[in-house]
Amino acid sequence: MKSYNIALIIEEIDQSYQSAILNGISSTAKDYSMNVSAFVSFSGAMKNPRHDAGEFSIFSLPDFSRFDGAILLTNTIAYQPVVDDILLRIKEAGIPAVSIDNDIPYLYHIGIDNRTAMRNITEHLINVHGYKRFFYISGPDDNPESADRLAAFLEVIAEHGLSIDQEDIYHGDFRAHSGKTAAEKLLASGNELPDAIICANDVMAASAINYLTANGLSVPGDVAVTGFDNTYSTQNYQVELTSVDRPLGLSGRLACKMLYNRLNNLPQERNVILKMSTRFTESCGCCENISHDIEAFRELNYRNYMRFEDSQQLMSSINLVSTGLLGCNNFDEYISQMKKFVRDISPDEFYFCLCDNWDSESAVDQSVMPFKDEEVITTDYTDEMIVQIAYRDGSFFDGGRISRRDIIPKSAVEGTAGRVFYHIPLHFGERCLGYMVMCNPRIQMNSSMFETLCISISNSLENIRKLICLEYAVDRLGKLYALDTFSGIYNRNGFIHATESLYRDCVVNKRKIMLMFIDLDGLKKINDTFGHGVGDNAIFNIAEVLRTSCRSGEIYCRFGGDEFIVFGTDYTDEEAMKLKRRIQRNITLINQKQKKPYKLSASTGYVIDIPKPDEDIFRFVTAADNVMYTEKRRKKLSRYLKKE
Repeated sequence: MKSYNIALIIEEIDQSYQSAILNGISSTAKDYSMNVSAFVSFSGAMKNPRHDAGEFSIFSLPDFSRFDGAILLTNTIAYQPVVDDILLRIKEAGIPAVSIDNDIPYLYHIGIDNRTAMRNITEHLINVHGYKRFFYISGPDDNPESADRLAAFLEVIAEHGLSIDQEDIYHGDFRAHSGKTAAEKLLASGNELPDAIICANDVMAASAINYLTANGLSVPGDVAVTGFDNTYSTQNYQVELTSVDRPLGLSGRLACKMLYNRLNNLPQERNVILKMSTRFTESCGCCENISHDIEAFRELNYRNYMRFEDSQQLMSSINLVSTGLLGCNNFDEYISQMKKFVRDISPDEFYFCLCDNWDSESAVDQSVMPFKDEEVITTDYTDEMIVQIAYRDGSFFDGGRISRRDIIPKSAVEGTAGRVFYHIPLHFGERCLGYMVMCNPRIQMNSSMFETLCISISNSLENIRKLICLEYAVDRLGKLYALDTFSGIYNRNGFIHATESLYRDCVVNKRKIMLMFIDLDGLKKINDTFGHGVGDNAIFNIAEVLRTSCRSGEIYCRFGGDEFIVFGTDYTDEEAMKLKRRIQRNITLINQKQKKPYKLSASTGYVIDIPKPDEDIFRFVTAADNVMYTEKRRKKLSRYLKKE
């Protein structure tokens, strides 16, 4: 059977809704000969737009034209421009795609009748329990499912002649903290408690119940609470939650089947609406429906225990990884620690891919050096990626450099179908550093602690980047201290530092040194006549002459203004004269080649001697300077040169 590569776009796999759908996809992929590349981000929970921008970068990674199909949970992505970009690229790639819950006209769709389900819950509370006063905890305003559920609730309220103030509708984001915050707002208002709190999903309902009971209130004795999606039943809870039982796992399985049918030209409806059932139990007041199945409770306790065990192991891994990575002093140590982590989680495959400019010196020039006005941050993946860690079948191998479009080494996508690759962004704020790819790791990924682990890895990688940048900066500052920034050769400080140990050796071992002093003739005349730009060019030309002329390990510098010096060891007078003639010959070649409106000229003088212990190098500089001026006085004056 032909295997298919499917892209999955999903946000926050640690949430129960996403996790249930993902489990359905994972359990079915092999049946339909599919390998799934899940592009995963964790945004929103941090309430940090810069962090979210870095998370969203993972959705720009896939080249959808290289996939056979896609499954989209764009309803989990809170930022619409990112969703719009994904949909546009899917459309341009021309591949079949299934959208779960968001009904996008040109894509296959799996959904539920949110309105009917919410109507059933609301009507039950009114007609069966006689509740009249409500508080509603909604999901995001721009989420279609959230909007449908709220609209259905308001319709039923109006149909029964009831009303609700806008302040009694809390607009959350489907996350647990929204339920807690909404309950806090309700109690802080001082208003009379409502008869019931209706929540747009189970996670917010569970969090609201926890806050209410922590503040001495009873559910459903003081206030009833309902959820939606029936995901909370898989967690430990204080009361059984009235909710809507929807087949989330089936949604994932059907998505694979729909793509398979489309790819094999089998009949397939565009729009599939799954049936749901309301589950009325303790939290709304239907206490007679409480489950007393001992086996079910044992199973629940066992799952919770295993979840606790997994969480403990994951927390231990996070602590080990965090302390290990943060203790690294260089990139090699960092990669070594990451490899230890990979061995611990023992995945089928693992790839650690970095942008080829993640630590570039150009970024340092713009972000570290104080004379740069604004930092330029890389916010997207580079055309080529460096696979710093490649692991498959229990062994590491050289991943080399790959095209961004390949995502992982090509040989890795061959073989048995049914694998799910998780692509996780590596970033610091909006700065894009790379991504890591895991296949079947022995680690609990549907946990918020997995997000913590990913953040820890990214932050520690940024620390290493900063250390590298600091080394670049120190090196750059050292060059600024030692080099003449205009000519690019040593300045006086650099010359002293470069000659210090060599000069000391000559003193100890009584070796001869040669010190040559070169003075650019007529610089003031050139500046006054042709401008300082031309004079600067003349200085640069002399520096180039020294680069070309000094062939035997001499140390040379721009001593200041129009003055240059050359230091050499074990020189004879004949060798010094050869160097002097070579300098003059190279000056003549520049004059012939450049044909400037002035004649480049320099005067030179040198001394050769064995330094004494009580003499420093500047004694020789002064002596060579005197010899140079003797020559300068003898030279014939040019019409472009200053008079002595």
